[in-house]
Amino acid sequence: MNRREMIKMTGAAAVGATVLGVPVGASAQGQTSDKTANAKRRLKVLAIGAHPDDPETCCGGTMILLKDAGHDVVCVYLTRGEAGIAGMSHSDAAAIRVVESENACKVTGARHIFMSQVDGNTEVNLDRYKEMRELIDRENPDIVMTHWPIDGHRDHAACGMLVLDAWRRLDRRFKLFYFEAMSGTQSQLFHPTHWVNIESVLERKHEACNCHVSQHMEDIYEWHGAMEKFRGLECRCNAAEAFVQHIDNLPTLP
Repeated sequence: MNRREMIKMTGAAAVGATVLGVPVGASAQGQTSDKTANAKRRLKVLAIGAHPDDPETCCGGTMILLKDAGHDVVCVYLTRGEAGIAGMSHSDAAAIRVVESENACKVTGARHIFMSQVDGNTEVNLDRYKEMRELIDRENPDIVMTHWPIDGHRDHAACGMLVLDAWRRLDRRFKLFYFEAMSGTQSQLFHPTHWVNIESVLERKHEACNCHVSQHMEDIYEWHGAMEKFRGLECRCNAAEAFVQHIDNLPTLP
């Protein structure tokens, strides 16, 4: 076995067995009985993004892998992308971007939910904390993926902080993972704890992203495509998505 073959095998072992700790596909075979039972249990996963296209570009491959493994995947959009089309009114832009999101969810297989905040004018206050907490409580997920809160885009940062507060006030009963968005220009100081090999679903991820026609995805993907390749290099595959798992031992908040 040459060095190139060894690297490929090592990468497959490192990222192919699980998706955020959840055994998927053939990797669930041969587990102990407890682990096999857990692998067969249908989990619920929320991907919570600030705008239409955020979940797809940031964790679309992971969503598809989990959906293909039989889990319930829900795509939550904090806003309807009202400010996302230049020269267009908020209502007209939202109407277009909602349809684009619905089309993207047909590709990923995710159910979609739209929250009530407004693109470019997101809020972090007691009412908004309550809104996010109640949505997550009602959906009762096993895993939530959302924005890394240290982000140059205020909507991204707000979304991450709202989810973090809900996680703590709901007694950390789900696993919380942060994804990155255009690292270097938006997400800052992002150091992954988990990587997901998305080679097998990369084309489907891109198909879902390209449903967001109004966002000129070819320009956005100069960044996200580079991130996929870079994170793939880190875990010895051709394309990957990266996450930070939030773990703390602080007291539960009232």
